[in-house]
Amino acid sequence: MLSRTADHLFWMARYTERAENTARMLDVHVQTALLPQSVDDAEQGWRAVLGISELLYGYNQKYDKLTQKDVIDFMVRDPNNPSSIASCLRQARENARAVRGALTTEAWEIQNATWIKMQSYLQTNALEQNPSDFFEWVKHRSHLSRGVTIGTMLEDEAFHFIRLGTFLERADNTARIIDVKFHGAKETQSQKQNGQSQSQSQSQSARDEAGQLDFYYWAAILRSVSGFEIYRKVYRDVITPERVAELLILRADMPRSLLACMGNVISNLHHVRNDVSADTERFAGKLHADLKFARIEEILEAGLHDTLTEFLERIFELGNRISRDFLVPLAA
Repeated sequence: MLSRTADHLFWMARYTERAENTARMLDVHVQTALLPQSVDDAEQGWRAVLGISELLYGYNQKYDKLTQKDVIDFMVRDPNNPSSIASCLRQARENARAVRGALTTEAWEIQNATWIKMQSYLQTNALEQNPSDFFEWVKHRSHLSRGVTIGTMLEDEAFHFIRLGTFLERADNTARIIDVKFHGAKETQSQKQNGQSQSQSQSQSARDEAGQLDFYYWAAILRSVSGFEIYRKVYRDVITPERVAELLILRADMPRSLLACMGNVISNLHHVRNDVSADTERFAGKLHADLKFARIEEILEAGLHDTLTEFLERIFELGNRISRDFLVPLAA
């Protein structure tokens, strides 16, 4: 396959997955914003959303203060934000249009219809009236694109480059969510402990309320990756940070876990291998093996943040290697 064709297919899938991931994060935060919380906690939550996608600097360049309305507008509509949902769906459609001959009619029409509907959606006030409905629509269109790809395309190189882009993007996003959310939880817990040390006479009702908020916090993280029902089925117990981390990092049967994503990256790399890709396959294999044979206790002992930071660096390097070996090389 021509490298430019592979490049368009790979990035079509990455942008589609990125739009879905952004919709997932925003939807969860819209829901959790309805919970009782201080103004500072609410602002910190939206700041974390921007931090996951490394958009805080770009947001601060455009806005003087941080509000839910402005964050949603920046991450959904803004054409100058390359990671906004509108920008991602536009780029997915443009990449699909460039290689229409490599796609089935259904796969192309999904991308095209999604972009057309997106434009009409944003010309109304539907996003302001019910943002959750809009985010569900974005997720549904991504599911539809993925299902049509699997259900209608020949499993040739084009198919595997699409799948490769999907799982590489998903692994990156899941790692970012875990890292930022666990950091936020750690800061919140530290603040609680400081408050308790200042007032040891905390009432039972206050402790119960804090426990309920913790439950909703971790449940929100799980819902952002469609993992709440899966957690209940696997652990059948209360939600704990350690088990959330284990589910999202080390469970091969959890579709959005780091291990599951890397397993699919390895599989699709195998199907598109060429004369110069052996080193890239080894690099990906080492990353997969490190996850496959890890234990959550060892990861937590070594430091979750450090582990995830290293994972993100290796995922970035893997993306560069894939571009070098198969796609149009990224500009230096």
